[in-house]
Amino acid sequence: MTRGTLEVLLVDASKLKDTDFIGKMDPYVIIEFGNQKRKSTVARDDGKAPLWNEKFTFDVEYPDNIRDEHHQYKLNLTIMDKDRLSRDDFVGESTIYVTDILSLGVENGTSEIRTSKYRVVLHNKTYSGEIRVRISFTRKDAKGDDKANYLGGWKQ
Repeated sequence: MTRGTLEVLLVDASKLKDTDFIGKMDPYVIIEFGNQKRKSTVARDDGKAPLWNEKFTFDVEYPDNIRDEHHQYKLNLTIMDKDRLSRDDFVGESTIYVTDILSLGVENGTSEIRTSKYRVVLHNKTYSGEIRVRISFTRKDAKGDDKANYLGGWKQ
């Protein structure tokens, strides 16, 4: 089992479907990876184009032979609209499969998906906007040894 850190930079969103009839939306994002959950700050009065620029980290355990596992590694991003007087409104969601970035990171020590746009959809899969995130994975080497301590396969 290989361990590492998955880092998610939540950049912004655009073209979100407005859930408020009066005023602007106050969107926030719930990011889930496995049983780990993180919540962004609320982008007060940012409406359909909120800006966050927030980093979140998740601990990852990745099997040495992924073919033995039938697990899909994915990030679930749920966008909500914070309401003061009623229950928060669901704006949309996006699922990003990260198995490939984890696999490359396990092999190379690190891997990254540069800032990319992902579709935000409602529960019925209709378009509800876009969200931009950057994702990276860094492997934690066994016994806490840093890769920089090695030279040509030999420990310095």
